[in-house]
Amino acid sequence: MLDLDQYSSIGAALRDALERFQNETCLIEADRNRERTRLTYSDFKAMALPLARALEDTDFKPGERAAIIMSNQSKWLISAYAIFYLGGVLVPVDYKLSAEEHLELLAHSKSEFLIVEYHLWRAITQHPRFEKHKLRLALVVEAPPTVKLEGGFRWEEFRSKGDPLFAERRREDAACIVYSSGTGGRPKGCVLTHGNYLEQSKSLTSWYPFRPGVRYLSILPTNHAIDFMVGFIGPFVCGACVVHLRALRPEFVRDAFVRYRITHVSLVPLLLKNLERGIRGNFEALSSPKRFILDRLISLNKLLTRRRPNVALSRRLLPQVHKAFGGELSAVFTGGAFVEPSTLAFFYDLGIPVANGYGLTEAGTAVTLNDLKPFRADTVGKPLPGVELRILNPDAEGIGEVAVKSATIMSHYLEDPELTAETIVDGWLLTGDLGRFDGSGHLQLFGRKKNLIVTEGGKNIYPEDIESAFEDIAVKEYCVFAANYIWPQKGLGKEILVLVLHPEPNQAISDSDKKEIAGRNRRLPDFKRVRGYLHWEQDFPRTASMKIKRQDLANQIRSATDASAVKEL
Repeated sequence: MLDLDQYSSIGAALRDALERFQNETCLIEADRNRERTRLTYSDFKAMALPLARALEDTDFKPGERAAIIMSNQSKWLISAYAIFYLGGVLVPVDYKLSAEEHLELLAHSKSEFLIVEYHLWRAITQHPRFEKHKLRLALVVEAPPTVKLEGGFRWEEFRSKGDPLFAERRREDAACIVYSSGTGGRPKGCVLTHGNYLEQSKSLTSWYPFRPGVRYLSILPTNHAIDFMVGFIGPFVCGACVVHLRALRPEFVRDAFVRYRITHVSLVPLLLKNLERGIRGNFEALSSPKRFILDRLISLNKLLTRRRPNVALSRRLLPQVHKAFGGELSAVFTGGAFVEPSTLAFFYDLGIPVANGYGLTEAGTAVTLNDLKPFRADTVGKPLPGVELRILNPDAEGIGEVAVKSATIMSHYLEDPELTAETIVDGWLLTGDLGRFDGSGHLQLFGRKKNLIVTEGGKNIYPEDIESAFEDIAVKEYCVFAANYIWPQKGLGKEILVLVLHPEPNQAISDSDKKEIAGRNRRLPDFKRVRGYLHWEQDFPRTASMKIKRQDLANQIRSATDASAVKEL
């Protein structure tokens, strides 16, 4: 792999990777049972540089912001490299958001350039707020040839001849603006620098080095912090290959493992749990004699690998299990949400090591990871090289807030100095997560101090972002809390949202009010729905600018009542 200490920007590192590994395959794109694209590093360069030159011809300047709203495909990575080559700042946006949310993030990030899939562009241009957009250029991917693109150009045709001028950037310059939550409240744009990404890549590859011949299956969206690093930057600086699937139905994912002999993959806990259920179902369908033999072999593998994984040995003991994953799967990475230790142990006992980690967008990607020396299912691993962790104000059990200091920590929140100052104090990132170290230096997590929940799919849900769904309901004031923020449970995986309602004086919450609230709640995606409401009779404490003092309100509620006061909707 490249010596990342020698580089000052992502663009420079990727430029050298394309030269060093030019004959290696870097990207494979499959759609159902058909392979659409296979690119070497040399092919990738040949597609990206004419795009960069065409962007340069539009007077694209270093430091200007370009957003990508696209599902996983080779054009995502080609576009990102073209932006980095010109010194631009990339804004990766979740393609699953609504058109309104897309427009809000484009406006908040001040993105003047957009690269977007056709069906998403159509939804964005049909939204009433589109008239106020300030895009200078939109490149639309896979637009039908007969369609007129009002205000947009076809990505496939947007090319210019000649070599673009490479733009040097410094490590402290912004590389990406990454949004750690949805919209509807206070967009949180994490400004991550070139140095952040280079240091993150260096620390991850020091424990899990990629190389030519490694084949990484990209299932998570590329805009996701994990896949952006482990499914783009990390593989490319090591000469590895990334496999994209345009269809993520289980049968196509299973086929990809076998067809492309996948060696590494990242899965959010929800996908990992679903995979476990499928495997357990296959085991239960076996005849009694076959199940008896399988159980004995699993027990033997567990005994022989209790100190350290030995994938080669596990493949010999459990060949059918490993053949179902292509026979070359070396490691699965997971994180972003709570993972049950029993799930991690299940895969480890089959000889499929799952490296569980902990991180947040504000810290790049990961701050801890299980190096499997030894395997520990009850922790989120040890601090990565270059990462320093502290436990602030620990209680009698040693549990306190996790704070992080690392070269991977973001520069700031975009246009939000107040939130930045609250989050980064004396160089330490205050995570809002509760944890402690065990005797061997592994981090254990126990809950959240901050008003946040994390879904099994790894989505960050800030309760403040849900509040607009209940605007103008018939109460004096209201707000949304994570239940664990009010009543800390020192537990993960069962987090819910609670709606706190303060009616007008001498006013009850009527059945019609409840029906209205329940109806609005049902219109939210399932993972954003509140699970109950709390009737609160006192005025909310507020700042001079009339913002709710959430911590003070949570303290008041906690001292006056307990979680049993929450009523189901």
